Amino acid sequence: MRKEGLSQKAYVPIEEGDAYDPFVPAGESPAEFTIKAVGLGILFGIIFGAANAYLGLRAGLTISTSIPVAVMTVAVFRALAHVGIRGSILETNISQTTGSASSSLASGVIFTLPALFMWGMPPELLQMTLLAMCGGLLGILFMIPLRRFLIEREHGKLPYPEGTACAEVLVANEIGGGRARFVFYGLAGGAFFKFLTSWIRVIPGDLHVNIPFLKKGQLGMDLSAALFGVGYILGPRIAAVMVGGGLLSWLVIIPAIAWWGDARTAPLFPETVNLIRDMQPGQIWTRYVRYIGAGAVATAGIITLIRSIPVMVSSFRIGASQLGERVASGTAAVSRTSNDLPLRVVGIGAAAIALVLILVPQVFGAVGGIGIRAVAAVCVVIFAFFFVTVASRIVGLVGVTSNPTSGMTIAALLGTASLFLLFGWTDAMGKAAALTVGCVVAIAASISGDTSQDLKTGFLLGATPRAQQTSELIGVLTSATFVCLTVLALGKGFGFGSEELPAPQATLMKLVIDGVLDQDLPWGLVAIGVGIAFACEILRIPSLPFAVGVYLPVSTMTPIFVGGLIRLWMERTAKDDTVAADRRERGVLLGSGFVGGEGLLGVGIALVAVAKSKRPDGIGTEWLGSEATAMLVGAAAFAVFIAWFFRSVRGNNA
Repeated sequence: MRKEGLSQKAYVPIEEGDAYDPFVPAGESPAEFTIKAVGLGILFGIIFGAANAYLGLRAGLTISTSIPVAVMTVAVFRALAHVGIRGSILETNISQTTGSASSSLASGVIFTLPALFMWGMPPELLQMTLLAMCGGLLGILFMIPLRRFLIEREHGKLPYPEGTACAEVLVANEIGGGRARFVFYGLAGGAFFKFLTSWIRVIPGDLHVNIPFLKKGQLGMDLSAALFGVGYILGPRIAAVMVGGGLLSWLVIIPAIAWWGDARTAPLFPETVNLIRDMQPGQIWTRYVRYIGAGAVATAGIITLIRSIPVMVSSFRIGASQLGERVASGTAAVSRTSNDLPLRVVGIGAAAIALVLILVPQVFGAVGGIGIRAVAAVCVVIFAFFFVTVASRIVGLVGVTSNPTSGMTIAALLGTASLFLLFGWTDAMGKAAALTVGCVVAIAASISGDTSQDLKTGFLLGATPRAQQTSELIGVLTSATFVCLTVLALGKGFGFGSEELPAPQATLMKLVIDGVLDQDLPWGLVAIGVGIAFACEILRIPSLPFAVGVYLPVSTMTPIFVGGLIRLWMERTAKDDTVAADRRERGVLLGSGFVGGEGLLGVGIALVAVAKSKRPDGIGTEWLGSEATAMLVGAAAFAVFIAWFFRSVRGNNA
């Protein structure tokens, strides 16, 4: 009999002796792990992996891509059905499982490896790809023995919000609906607006206005469809907190520094040339406020990590116990919906990756002999195993977007860099080795969270865990090279640390390693950031998003805030919960499309810049006359874009 949705048991804990009733019963075996499902997942994974790499380098955050990949696969399967090629809901699930792996890879890579370019030690494509593969494979392998406990036994206690939402979307499309078009509309809209601002440049890409009577006070806004979409996806609360951090930097801290430094007759460290009174607001932000923001982000990440220690210890203890149970149970027969990859795959795979890290010089690069590689490999395995256990449980409570990957990476970097300091490995090679350790750990922690969400989706739908785990491994192996190629192209086209690609997380990781091994950071500025993070905790303000707002330009935060406000208004004015949920889903799908469309065109512009050794000249905004007129036209164009988004999301629901 055709089901009309997920079981009511999908949202509540299962009573002792009872069992969850999946959408596809365990006794049925529809098509699942097929060439077309895996192939579409690989294709969409490459697309959204590239887009997420651009977004992360631009704004310091990435988004979960499971739902957009899933609905795009549904659209392709419906098109194929017209020529007699049909797809099942489990095939769609395999496609999104395969495709979503690339976004986690992109997160770990862009959070760390651009720092090597900033140090003047650019890695080769082979090294970047090997690091991405090692981190991705470790994260998935270490998650395998935890699945039965975290996903099955803790069902109803750990909601895994993105995994549950993805299952709901897939079931809704299975029983009727045409939501996929919103992703494609978003792709086209995001790419078109990026084309206007960054390719032909007929309108400016950002707005800025000086605040009267406030010394060097300035506000700005990036005209970015992707950042606007991210704001809608994050929602009003986090968006407001992030823009609050940006306003603190640009309306309080920068004017305070300008006022305090107006009478100084010598440059203030770390600036060594310009006086504060001669610096523009952007220069003050770069030379001083960025260090304050780095202290705030590092502290907030570590606080988030410390707050999670009880969960970590519990997860680690339970995970070890579960691993013992799996070993003791041997190869007893299990149902299709509980069939994981065998533990010998985990053991052999992890051992093989450790040997690759130690014996293959290209992984860690030119960092010395086998001794330092062995120490680095041990750090990788220990930190990765611990943080995979932690991350896979944390995302079950708060979701992938709240996974404190940056805090875990900072903790791994602090531990590794401190160990290297004891051994006297404080030169450039030691810094590079510490950073590559952080890269692998960041990818492992990130992808374990994504894997656990995908496995939750599979659990609710009635998928085969073994097939999903295999597709995740394939997703890592097939997307790693393309994600790294994208990062290389973006670096060559725009430059890391530039206005277009500030690479905020990688800059932060660079500061952490420099601070430990060189001990030459402006610690007074960092201490101010530490104080801001603690003040947020005291005031019960989410410290990590607020700190990210302090760390990034306010112009980046403003469109995120606008997106969050639009979502708040949409949901508050809905006539009932059903309409609100419909608006939320439409907006999230459109917003995901904006991220994909802008990101892909950004990659395209970077490739053109590499080929021509310069960015596309475009028409320019001179035809608009004055700068003020250009900004007014840009603001009007963005307002029209938002109005189109508003109308698309609102639909026929008043």
